[in-house]
Amino acid sequence: MRDTHLKPRISRRSALKMAGAAALPALIPSALAAQPSVLRVAFAVQPATLDPQKMRVGGLEYNYAAYCFSRLTMQDAQLKVLPDLATSWESSEDLQTWTFHLRPGVKFHNGKPFDAADVLFTYKRILDKEVASVLRVNFSIVTNIEAVDPLTVKFTLSVPYADLPAAVAGYQAMIVSESTMGTLTTQPIGTGPFRFVEYRPGDQMVVERNPDYFLPGVPTLDRAILRVIPEFTTSVAALESGAVDVVYDLPPEQVDKLKRSTVARVEEVQSGRWQGIVWNCEMKPFDDPRVRRAFNKLVDKATFTEIAMFGHGTPTLTPLPPFHPYFRKDIPISGADIAGAKKLLAEAGIPPGFAIQMYVPGANPPRERLATAFRDNAKQAGINVELLMVPPDKFFAEMEGKVPFSADGFYGRATPDLMLYPWYHSTGSWNNTLWHYHNPEVDKVLDAARATTSTTEQAKLYGHFQEMVLDDGPGSVIFVQNFACGVSNKVRNVAPSPLMLLDISKATLAA
Repeated sequence: MRDTHLKPRISRRSALKMAGAAALPALIPSALAAQPSVLRVAFAVQPATLDPQKMRVGGLEYNYAAYCFSRLTMQDAQLKVLPDLATSWESSEDLQTWTFHLRPGVKFHNGKPFDAADVLFTYKRILDKEVASVLRVNFSIVTNIEAVDPLTVKFTLSVPYADLPAAVAGYQAMIVSESTMGTLTTQPIGTGPFRFVEYRPGDQMVVERNPDYFLPGVPTLDRAILRVIPEFTTSVAALESGAVDVVYDLPPEQVDKLKRSTVARVEEVQSGRWQGIVWNCEMKPFDDPRVRRAFNKLVDKATFTEIAMFGHGTPTLTPLPPFHPYFRKDIPISGADIAGAKKLLAEAGIPPGFAIQMYVPGANPPRERLATAFRDNAKQAGINVELLMVPPDKFFAEMEGKVPFSADGFYGRATPDLMLYPWYHSTGSWNNTLWHYHNPEVDKVLDAARATTSTTEQAKLYGHFQEMVLDDGPGSVIFVQNFACGVSNKVRNVAPSPLMLLDISKATLAA
């Protein structure tokens, strides 16, 4: 009979050999057995700021903020408004008072409890002219914000506004704490699913799982490394080799290439992001409406869209995308009118051979192709356009809105008011940043559309707006483009949104 009280003395190596593969987890320290899950995402453009209220570049800026911070509300891929830091909300019958009920038990990453005071502080920053948030105009109708109690906030408005729950889901509406202002741009602290670890400009940002996040089981990843790789050929090669797991915002030529890959796939959705040719209406020669109209006539939207997007974009009239129910499908999207452009330029005193520089932020192949197509059409009308390709961080920090002429593009917004008011209204933050356009009749239409609660009346007003800005608008909004990401086949549950956000909170990695 075997003596069960006597155990043979064997080495650890022998024990592992005898136990076999099935017993390894029990004998290997848990720190070695459970390798952390790390997702590596490549972005082409580095952030200009880590301050959520001051963001304007998009890409890594907006996505980092969505990972590390929270808003009162958020929106899903169908743009439905969902709870975030607010669990519910309701309005008065006249839509001029909105009350948001806040989620209890939420903590900032440093342990500070979240409450209504943080909401008030954040919106005070948004409304502060000195902060210069591009979101400020969206809340110009807010006359008062008050904390009813630590978990209830009330907004009082000057006009009825049905879209306030969508407005508080804006990119720059991430809730910050007054107590962390001193380190907001170096060690930002939010309430989001990930905590900020470090950022090395031009290289990478690292975020890690927030163990105290208010949604159970989220995030599923331990860490995300957000790489800055300006060249898409480099980032796509890294995806194919396994050096990165996701490439954010693929240009169309890379989309078609990756569709043939055996190790990666393309996740693609329609979006309201638009690209266009922008002129500053306060700078010569664009202070003359005849010149603006002439440059509009140089645009062939259908041809330019195909040149730039290879079938992954759709010509449009304004930032209101063609898939929106208010889009005027009955208005034809016409081609270029070179003869008409020449006539207007002559009337404005612009001589043949007139030379002008167009500034083009780089790291965006479709935009570069768009600018080249415009340059070639302008040549036919006697305009010599010199393209100045500028690093995107330099362009957005030093040139956007400060030069007479540029190619530019912007992310889509969730409602017609948010799509149009900031860009076309005389008080609009993006208008006053970008093209300095002033049209009292346009202001009246946008004010009326913002105030009405009737979808029929809104459709009528926004339809009229699209007619008004076609001929003498502040620029030519040429197309909306799809949002596509390259994703390794080992990655599951990443979700690209029409708002250009890549949700990684539930992402998993196969072994």
